[in-house]
Amino acid sequence: MFTINISVLVDAVLIFLLAFLIDMTVGEFPDRIHPTVWMGKVIDYFKPKIRSESPRVEMANGVLLGLSVILLFAVPAYLTVFLVQRFFGWIPYIVVSAIVLKSTFALKCMRQYTVPIVDAIKKGDCSKARQSLHYIVRRDPTGLSERHIISAAVESIAESTTDGVTSPFFYFALFGIPGAVAFRVISTLDSMLGYKDQEHRNIGWFSASIDTIANYVPARLTATLMTLAALFLGENWKESRRILKRDKRNTASLNAGWTLAAMAGALSVQLEKPGFYKLGDGEDLSPTHITRAWRIMVLTAVLFGVLVVFPLLVLKALIIW
Repeated sequence: MFTINISVLVDAVLIFLLAFLIDMTVGEFPDRIHPTVWMGKVIDYFKPKIRSESPRVEMANGVLLGLSVILLFAVPAYLTVFLVQRFFGWIPYIVVSAIVLKSTFALKCMRQYTVPIVDAIKKGDCSKARQSLHYIVRRDPTGLSERHIISAAVESIAESTTDGVTSPFFYFALFGIPGAVAFRVISTLDSMLGYKDQEHRNIGWFSASIDTIANYVPARLTATLMTLAALFLGENWKESRRILKRDKRNTASLNAGWTLAAMAGALSVQLEKPGFYKLGDGEDLSPTHITRAWRIMVLTAVLFGVLVVFPLLVLKALIIW
């Protein structure tokens, strides 16, 4: 027989909804108190200290650094919410947990970063658009055409839907606040160390590998729900499904191609990173595609919460007797 622990389920749902509300109203926390910024500072501090002339030692050090930083942030997150619940009561526990969870994902900030790009392009100021693009993409924006600036912004929105939003949701649903925090550390490690150049190949292999593993399931769920979001928003959901099936493996990343392809199809455009990949077919890109991509991102996040997070929370709350 099964029954549901209602209090556990209600607590988790309230934490999730409040975190989502905080993100959509407040946006990102100031850098001086943002956990992700502190994660970056810790990684930056230890990065030169794990260097070695031996590739094997560097690889081992990369594993040690990755596991250490994950524990350094996930364990205090667990202890914080546990102690708040134990000594301060239910309401402070819900609020503190929601604040910590919110720090692991970023939805509204993607709009804040992309609006200046849209405005600059509309005014014909590609130089300013490139400067704004620098905040959301790894690639060098220097010399990018207007089309490639827009493409890069849409690509960033599509990829961030997974690693910036739905993956933290997924690991919160499975493992609570520590799971979401652990994922955010993994993503930060990958963004700082997970490169294939000579400098990072050895020390960053573990960070890149664990990030790929962590995003594997969420990326596929997110891409599927992105086609559903396209349907509800009146975008080209049939093309989204077709391009997803055709182009999802066209990127070097095992995961990124899924949401990139789904987004390209939904907007009926071709997304391109020169010299690396092309995904989708269709019309020329315009600044409005960036705005439409963000709307798809938001609805995909909502659908992920309803169709993935909530069912997982229900399963966690089940009691077998």
